[in-house]
Amino acid sequence: QLQLVESGGGLVQPGGSLRLSCAASGFTLVYYGIGWFRQAPGKERERVSCISSVSNSTYYADSVKGRFTISRDNAKNTVYLQMNSLKFEDTAVYYCAAEHKGGCRTLYEYDYWGQGTQVTVSS
Repeated sequence: QLQLVESGGGLVQPGGSLRLSCAASGFTLVYYGIGWFRQAPGKERERVSCISSVSNSTYYADSVKGRFTISRDNAKNTVYLQMNSLKFEDTAVYYCAAEHKGGCRTLYEYDYWGQGTQVTVSS
């Protein structure tokens, strides 16, 4: 049983903040690379951020750099995405995904996906 569950989404005003959580069950996240992706209506799913399993190196899309922060809490087997200074264009369903080789990978290389959590930025 290998599952990822996202939580923490919601409706916020522009400039607001949310912290998304990605909780794993059935496996230990520390051994996996974790990516955060988002998909807005009518748009392709895009990689927002990722964190590797060994070096904990991180990646951020240019559109979120300086505003979003990805982190791990190994004790809780959870990965977070702190989102600050939210913009209208951040509105999307956000997904976390785990990759068994432990790296930051493309959309097509992740092994496990959560169900997604909705983030809506609106005034």
